[in-house]
Amino acid sequence: MNNNLIENIYKSKSSRPLILDGAIGSYLQEKGFSADKYLWYSYLNIERPEIVEMIHREYINAGADIITTNTFRTNPFAKKRSELKISNQELVKKSVEIAIKARESKPIVIAGSNAPAEDCYQVGRTISFFELEYNHKKHIEMLIGSGVDIIWNETHSHLDEIELICKFCDENKINFAMNLFFKHDLTILSGEPLNEIVRLIENYNPALIGFNCIKPEIFIKNIDRIYLPKNWGFYFNCGAGNYEDEIISCGISPNNYLNQIKFLIEYKPNFVGACCGSNPAHIKLIKEYLNEIHRD
Repeated sequence: MNNNLIENIYKSKSSRPLILDGAIGSYLQEKGFSADKYLWYSYLNIERPEIVEMIHREYINAGADIITTNTFRTNPFAKKRSELKISNQELVKKSVEIAIKARESKPIVIAGSNAPAEDCYQVGRTISFFELEYNHKKHIEMLIGSGVDIIWNETHSHLDEIELICKFCDENKINFAMNLFFKHDLTILSGEPLNEIVRLIENYNPALIGFNCIKPEIFIKNIDRIYLPKNWGFYFNCGAGNYEDEIISCGISPNNYLNQIKFLIEYKPNFVGACCGSNPAHIKLIKEYLNEIHRD
């Protein structure tokens, strides 16, 4: 794993924010596929790998500098409850291989998605801390072993989960990003103040700290109350309806999304993308806008 890859790509882009890809699961949903109860859309890495590869390529062609692997639900806790007849190791390996194949020889960062062990918006814990620890350590090890450039922890909102992931990555010198989901009152789901959590994460030497799956209006309303670390970024929820909705449709058009986030560029984020409900059109407009304002 190349720990300098993100820094080198960032410098090559004249210090404009790196562009993260958009949603995979809800975009697959938009294309007519159905989610698995436990694996979300990661089962398609096995059943329809060409579709997943096509989506990665669409985001690359739209301008993404970072693409996330379709591994949001390939973690051990999700896999053991599923009926997919393949080993967990093979599922993760094939998922990462699809992204690497889509990258070809381009200088694109492969970010290994590592989601919460349980549902992203679930407040109460149903698994033990031992199970939680095994889940993340094993999943991160499989992602690293399969060739990702960075562990992309996303939509995390529980202190114990955040801390064990950060500690494991830091102790093992693993390049990682931690992306947080938070509530309207600027606390995470386990109750702690968001700003305290961001400062805690900084102690573990992450490559990036981000905020994801929040509705853009919530972040924008609170921007001057949120502690922004040195290397930070965002990718907001573009879906219609509630966070917990099983069917995720686009609720913020590419133009509206760009218009909402434009002024955030003044806060000098290191990366910018979009989350649930987004598609390559959102990323393409971000790329065009950033190219325009960073034109030499």
